[in-house]
Formats: sequence, C-alpha cells, structure tokens
Amino acid sequence: MTGQGAVLHGVRLCGFGETGVVARRVGRSVDAVEGELIEAAARGLVMRSSFAGTGGWSLTENGRAENERLLADELADVGGEDAVRKVYAEFLPLNALLQRACTDWQLRPTAGDPLAANDHLDADWDAGVLHELAVIDRALESITARLTAVLPRFGGYDTRFAAALARVRAGEGGWVDRSDVDSCHRVWFELHEDLLATLNLNRGDEP
Repeated sequence: MTGQGAVLHGVRLCGFGETGVVARRVGRSVDAVEGELIEAAARGLVMRSSFAGTGGWSLTENGRAENERLLADELADVGGEDAVRKVYAEFLPLNALLQRACTDWQLRPTAGDPLAANDHLDADWDAGVLHELAVIDRALESITARLTAVLPRFGGYDTRFAAALARVRAGEGGWVDRSDVDSCHRVWFELHEDLLATLNLNRGDEP
C-alpha cells in the first residue's frame, strides 16, 4: 500500500496522532505525510481535532470506509486472506496472554484488595510478567515473518516489540504498557488493529 492509502492506514493504526507520529508509523517524511493528510482532509477522509491540549488526526467514517476498501483490494490482489486468517487464529491466545501480562504489570492483588496497584517490589511477580512477554516476543518473530510473506506492510512489529522489551529488561518499566511510547502494549495494539482492519473484523467479533 502506497501514497495516501498508506497514510490513511497509518492514521487508523495510530488511532489519533500528530503528523510526526503518523509519519514515523508509515516510514515517510513529515512534509510528505502532511501533504497527504491535508489532501485527505479536503476529501473528508480525515479530521484534525484537539483533546486535553493535544492535537492530532483521526479517520472520519468515510476515511475508515475508504481504508477498508483499499485493504480489501490489497488482500484480494495477493490472494492472502486464508494465510492471514490462519495467523490471526494463532494471534488470539497470544493476545489474551498479552492482556494478562499488562494487567499483572499494573496490578498485584492482595488479600485485602484484589485491585491493588503493583508497586514492583515483588521481583518474582514482575519476573513472571517478563516471562510472559518473552513468550510473546518469540512467537511474534514467526507471526511477523508469515504476515510479511503475504503483505510486506506488516514488517517491523517483531523488532519494535523486541526493542520495547529490551528497555523493560533494562529497568524502564513504562515500556510495558505506556501509550505515548512504542511500548510492548502499543506495538501489540497496533498489530491487533492491523489484523482486524485487514480481515474487516471488529473487536466485538472476537471470541
């Protein structure tokens, strides 16, 4: 996927992001992406808004429909639907593991408080979370390879996740689940959205 189509998809994966964020996601210059976004806004495909002092781009309903049309055409052109669906079926249990790992990173239940915040003083508890993330990291290498064999735009998820996990191991705990950096959770969230968009599924459709 190239040109404005790639930029629209980048906006969808970011959900809401400044021009620079979208540009990094699609691997193009800020100036080029800004031009595409301005043109897309004139076509009613994206809109710029501000929330809590932060501005960014998001898809309109028409933009989401156009993104889905382009993705369907792309998948049909390569005849890759069956392959992507097989990977998606393997992704789902890993998604449950990722969600549990992030919850355990944020919370450590006690006898008196099942929603007690994780103060990260229990090294064994946090080591269990890192083990789960390492399992996902190993599986993601194969998943990414199989997806990129069909659609090259899936490249990079494995290396981004591995880079985030390396920062966690180095003591930067926020790289597990922060939404404002390329954390393990952020990378996984984008991969999840990419699979759903590619297969024209909604999160509510999942088992």
